[in-house]
Amino acid sequence: MAFDSRLLSGVGVLAAVVAGGSFVRAAEALGLSASGVSRALARLEGRLGIRLLDRTTRSVTLTDEGRRFYEQVGPLLAGIEEAAILASGSAAIVRGRLRVNVDPFFSRLVLASHLAGFLDRHPELALELITSNALVDLVAEGFDLAVRFGAPPAGSLIARKLIETRILTVASPAYIARHGRPAHPSEIPAYNCIHFRDPLTGQPFDWEFHKGGEVLKVQAVGRLIVSDVSTMQSACIAGAGLAQVMAFGVEALIARGDLIELFPDWNGEMFPLHIFYPSRQHQPAKVRAFTDFCLAAIR
Repeated sequence: MAFDSRLLSGVGVLAAVVAGGSFVRAAEALGLSASGVSRALARLEGRLGIRLLDRTTRSVTLTDEGRRFYEQVGPLLAGIEEAAILASGSAAIVRGRLRVNVDPFFSRLVLASHLAGFLDRHPELALELITSNALVDLVAEGFDLAVRFGAPPAGSLIARKLIETRILTVASPAYIARHGRPAHPSEIPAYNCIHFRDPLTGQPFDWEFHKGGEVLKVQAVGRLIVSDVSTMQSACIAGAGLAQVMAFGVEALIARGDLIELFPDWNGEMFPLHIFYPSRQHQPAKVRAFTDFCLAAIR
């Protein structure tokens, strides 16, 4: 028997009649007319080829065939109702499994120390935090959202900007003591530089310097290319060369004197942090809760 939506609709009307004991009460519960209820049941009986109800002027009762049918479909209707309640509850209750694709640096620097508190606040939530340098296909990989640095890629993902951070050029005191300090960004080609590989292109990021409306591009040279922000910071502190880093996460290193900002006047280049969603429609409470968690952790 081919399924059609009218079959399920008719079963729902039958359940309302059984629960209410009459066509009138079923019609009131369903927002239909009594004649509409009668027609729906007649269509269902015709579809099944059996008589479901015995009708009198005073009562409506199930036939033997109708009782057997209702005993089979009744639990299924209850299961559908329970599933609908659970699904609708996910819009308001933080629960279930949440899979997040997140930038490794952001995860270590910001999220890691706050995860215990987040899970304590949401005891019905299981969090799976997968770190990677590249943004994956969220739908194909089964992720609910992603947190990444950089401009949004072309495609259908929904992006929400969390912060923008300045790009700084830094070096360690030891490196400056050995090789001197460049006085202007145009002198960068004379110094050894640590390159950071763009996860989207696989190539090192270009070095740019922004000051007001001026943009200066320079040819940075160096033999070290890394794909991890923490590794780049550590190598720079150890004296491997100059590096361009996000201000987000190096303020303490600069304040302690582990790194020195070389060109504080050229600080106009910004780098964003986004949360990406597969869709903006009907976001579950767990997704909204994690977004709020990221914002609070950044603050």
